[in-house]
Amino acid sequence: MRILVVEDEKGVAKFIKQGLSEAGYAVDTAGDGEEGSDYIAVMEYDIILLDIMLPRIGGIELLQSIRKKNIKVPVILLTARDGLTDRVAGLDAGADDYLVKPFAFPELLARIRALLRRPPIQNSTVLKVHDLEMDVSRHEVKRGGVLIDLSPREFALLEFLMRNNKQTLTRTQLIEHVWNYDFYTGTNVLDVYIGYLRKKINTGNLKPLIRTVRGIGYKIDDA
Repeated sequence: MRILVVEDEKGVAKFIKQGLSEAGYAVDTAGDGEEGSDYIAVMEYDIILLDIMLPRIGGIELLQSIRKKNIKVPVILLTARDGLTDRVAGLDAGADDYLVKPFAFPELLARIRALLRRPPIQNSTVLKVHDLEMDVSRHEVKRGGVLIDLSPREFALLEFLMRNNKQTLTRTQLIEHVWNYDFYTGTNVLDVYIGYLRKKINTGNLKPLIRTVRGIGYKIDDA
């Protein structure tokens, strides 16, 4: 899952990025509203964390702009303003959630998971494909009831595949949602990680679930 953090306080942005990265998310950061707008124009995100008080383009103005363009990415507003008027203004502008700083990081992660459960992606914290099961909140993966040990990057890649069960995902989609903006797409890292996942979830005589769609990318299904 790929997240954009638009936050002008460098310390806060660094803290959020580190925590989200450790949780297995791919994270880009923008230091003002204009830079955030540039990122949104060229990249597809699963969640945007947006501060209200931003230089150049304010958070509410940026939010209104992306909604006018029919960009439906979930947005969580992060702000020190906790008044009712500010919360209402943010939600009316198109925000999906609102979190007042300072906040507990586990709460931020829970709110992100809640938004990711909304359609069109699979609507649950427990994702299932055939006998493969992922509990996102517990960060556990099992197949046939047997626990599978995955690295954070392997977990993030498998989660994106499972949330888009039966859909063919291009190599670009997978790279953009699992790796950061500065990831070099000319490498074969994606194929290496797909190989890691296959070895771990397709052991023995178990039915292969991750499929290569030649010339396009990969998908996961139980067909």
